[in-house]
Amino acid sequence: QVQLVESGGGLAQPGGSLRLSCAASGFAFSTYAMSWARQAPGKGLEWVSGMYGDGTKTYYADSVKGRFTISRDNAKNTVYLQMNDLKPEDTALYYCAKTDGFTVPVFRPVGGIDWGQGTQVTVSS
Repeated sequence: QVQLVESGGGLAQPGGSLRLSCAASGFAFSTYAMSWARQAPGKGLEWVSGMYGDGTKTYYADSVKGRFTISRDNAKNTVYLQMNDLKPEDTALYYCAKTDGFTVPVFRPVGGIDWGQGTQVTVSS
């Protein structure tokens, strides 16, 4: 069965950095798109970033462009989200997601979605 386990969340100061990791198992990792989404308190889900299995297609929300970087290590079945220059508005529960693919420039997942349990990111001084 598909398992996605996020880690790396925590408390960061504005301007600081965090790196989220998502360890995947139970499927052929390199053949699926992996993405990150977040949900802030009282707000809807926002797709933050995504990457195809071969790295040929990536997506970044406008709100994180230039600050966040997605990467993946197919040998380790892990996807990462490097978050720099964090802002209080980045505070949210961050989820890792597996999909067949996604569309750009407007992110829409293709196929079914498998979710991790989420990791909390809080940006505050």
